[in-house]
Amino acid sequence: MTVNTKPIGVAILGSTGSIGCNTLRVIESLGGGQFRVVALGAGHNVQLLADQIAAHLPELVSVETEDAAQDLRAKLFERDIDLPRIIIGEAGLIEVATHAQADCVVSATVGAVGFVPTLRALEAGKRVALANKETLVMAGELMTQAASKSGAELLPVDSEHNALHQCLRGEKRSEVRRIILTASGGPFRTRTKKQMQDATVSEALHHPTWNMGAKITIDSATLMNKGLEVIEAHWLFGFKPEQIDIVVHPESVVHSMIELVDGSVMAQMGVTDMRHAIQYALTYPDRHGCELPPLDLTALSALHFEPPDTDRFPCIALAYRALRAGGTLPAAMNAANEEAVQAFIDERISLTDIPLVIEAVMDSHRSQLATELTAILEADESARLSAAAEIQKLSKPAPLPA
Repeated sequence: MTVNTKPIGVAILGSTGSIGCNTLRVIESLGGGQFRVVALGAGHNVQLLADQIAAHLPELVSVETEDAAQDLRAKLFERDIDLPRIIIGEAGLIEVATHAQADCVVSATVGAVGFVPTLRALEAGKRVALANKETLVMAGELMTQAASKSGAELLPVDSEHNALHQCLRGEKRSEVRRIILTASGGPFRTRTKKQMQDATVSEALHHPTWNMGAKITIDSATLMNKGLEVIEAHWLFGFKPEQIDIVVHPESVVHSMIELVDGSVMAQMGVTDMRHAIQYALTYPDRHGCELPPLDLTALSALHFEPPDTDRFPCIALAYRALRAGGTLPAAMNAANEEAVQAFIDERISLTDIPLVIEAVMDSHRSQLATELTAILEADESARLSAAAEIQKLSKPAPLPA
């Protein structure tokens, strides 16, 4: 009997972001020709993308604009690298996600941009290693139905959901009482509401335990990331909202837990590095040696757990509300959050204005069934327009010229 040694084809949506770069590091560390990068999707970071192309020689790449494509061609020509096929915009991301040689698609774009490409990958029957939580928040029902119909595998890369996947492995779901997502608490875990009102962008971007992109880091500062993860966990694992809990765990050593019906609690622990979760999703159901050091239990002085303060962090309650209501409300909530986070980064509103924008948009949203792509995209668009109007009401006056 011959052994199939054909490498597994990997496509990456968001290759120049944190997860995308770490995915390539994992592939390089595994070695042995186990994986082959066949397609890369990126935005504007052409220099880094050119380095990735030189190292991995994908057949197809996607960039956001024609200007970025022209810049990329010039950089590759200067380095005498054969040009891959280059496609622009969402159409390019969709081609990356559905590349014929891609067995596994790592969905690592930030925000709603990865929604349709990820859906197309699932419809095509690909294994999807999902790091883009907004995809399931916007359209969990649509995504899981597509995976079920095509036979696609949906494996989480988020450290919390990856941990839950590991804890649930081999357990009977009927014997699981609840699942418990851990949260670091972000940079404002011990701040008062007044201090949070005055928080600067720089302070919000200073995460105590993880190194992530700007949008995800701001979501961690408001704890909206944990709210999004509650919705994501529902669609990934099928638990009801009342079976999904959050605990704040500032050390970020326990990545998530499950509680069984007999009161036993199982936890997945590890170092705070996304490469572990990425490798797990790429190689599942097998496990391989990892270049990361194991967790040194003797170096841990203590582990702390506390309930989240939903008064200071109201985004958590908004996410539970969206999940319980269903329909297109989660998509509207997600869109409002993205717009509000960007407005905060642009210093147009304060950190504590973010949940105000989201709540106002949710209050005015007319929810529809979320079983059709058009309904979800329309909800996303209308919510962004509503959020823009709310942001305008709250916007800080422009500074006077010197």
